[in-house]
Amino acid sequence: MTISETEFRNQARAFLDANAERRVEETLEWGKGSDQVGLLDEKSPDQEAEEIAAAKKWKATEFDAGFGWITGPEEYAGRALPASYERAYREVVADYSIPSQSMFGIGLGMVAPTILAHAIPEVKDRYLTSMYRGDIVGCQLFSEPVAGSDLAGIQTKAVRDGDEWLLTGQKVWTSGAQYSDIGEIITRTSPDKPKHKGLTMFVVDMSAKGVDVRPLRQMTGGASFNEVFFEDVRVPDSHRLGDVDEGWAVALTTLMNERAAIGGGGAGLGNIGFSRLREIARHYELGDDSITRQRLAEIYVRQQVARFTNLRAMAKIRAGQLPGPEMSIAKLALTANMQRIAQVLGEILGPRLAADTGEWGAYAWSEFVLGIPGLRIAGGTDEVMRNIVGERVLGLPKEPRGTQ
Repeated sequence: MTISETEFRNQARAFLDANAERRVEETLEWGKGSDQVGLLDEKSPDQEAEEIAAAKKWKATEFDAGFGWITGPEEYAGRALPASYERAYREVVADYSIPSQSMFGIGLGMVAPTILAHAIPEVKDRYLTSMYRGDIVGCQLFSEPVAGSDLAGIQTKAVRDGDEWLLTGQKVWTSGAQYSDIGEIITRTSPDKPKHKGLTMFVVDMSAKGVDVRPLRQMTGGASFNEVFFEDVRVPDSHRLGDVDEGWAVALTTLMNERAAIGGGGAGLGNIGFSRLREIARHYELGDDSITRQRLAEIYVRQQVARFTNLRAMAKIRAGQLPGPEMSIAKLALTANMQRIAQVLGEILGPRLAADTGEWGAYAWSEFVLGIPGLRIAGGTDEVMRNIVGERVLGLPKEPRGTQ
């Protein structure tokens, strides 16, 4: 018998009351507390290990209590409840302080839905429950140094060897590869076929022989991304996602979920971030400046427009439809708003943004600004997103392609 949403909310509150502390409302007081506002995680190995352990412990507790995969199929220990119950739980859990779950974002937001849609039952049984319980973490292995955002131009190859495949090549900009257990990888299996043909997707064991994960130092100072090398890595054919040479259709499932996850992240800084932005203007006596107020109002309005656009797109997904090109619009809205914020910060802070004067809440924003170019690349570059919107939404002619 399906539980009512009211009963479900009561169950969720009882679980959270017994296992978590109520969240203390964050208030901004200039000059107090942390002024860190970076877009990317900047953690030491010890800090990262501690956060991962806490995140996995909470995820297991949540899953075992019946709140780990609320909409998931019962055969994989999900509760098979409507999406409205998932939203209800998110609303309730927002009132509690729990360990960050960001490390599961790619695995559960992009990899797991692709496994559910395209893997054979054996692979679904092996990974889905463990992923949603937090026992294993997944990453996405798409971009390459030469191909960039042109996934159809990838060169990582997979050669069949009986019931296995040998994978050789290099991936780049892989978030979370250093702590991931499995990866979803796109490879070229038929180099003689047209670019969008001859691609095949696999689930690869990140601890397998021949896998080498190397951190990439970014200009913010941290190393949130990695390059991953594969040298004759053996993958069983059972771990293939979809048909041989039909990996492009499988990749689209992941890409649209990726853009939904990135674009749905608020298309801006969020409430506390916007409040801090507004406080910066006030602190430097620009709170009543007509131009600054107009710039801040534009950022806020565009954030709200993007949020409602995302809600419509997510409603389409929850109704069982595939994510469409509107996810590219969401991604573009996010990066455009970030750039507007960076422009306003530069105008307010001036040289303080580039030189550390020791002032609270000033130079700290440099980390945020330096992280924006990475966001413009993640999930497909802005240029690729504009082509998608132009061609698939507006019906414009395709961009001329260079000869090969």
